[in-house]
Amino acid sequence: MAQWDVYQNPSPRARAEIPFVVDVQSGLLAGLRTRFVVPLAADDLKPAGLPKRLTPRFKIGGRAVRLVPHEAGSVDATVLRKPLATLRDDRRRITDALDTVISGV
Repeated sequence: MAQWDVYQNPSPRARAEIPFVVDVQSGLLAGLRTRFVVPLAADDLKPAGLPKRLTPRFKIGGRAVRLVPHEAGSVDATVLRKPLATLRDDRRRITDALDTVISGV
């Protein structure tokens, strides 16, 4: 597992609205049994009135999605199967969005 890898949402019930999650946990914590992930929601679920920086857009497998950092959480690492993509090149946008949740900046 690598930081910034994208996986299919491990919750089949939520996949229609949140098809993917991105692993944002540092490799320094690879020994933990859990991974800290951020949902990637269907693009049409953008919350109105929130800072644009909070919900950046991405394309995963041709599908437009938005990061939903205010709904981030941990999952058991075993539920994350094969990575589908990586957002390594977009890590700055992801950390900016997470920083918006934490600091409001």
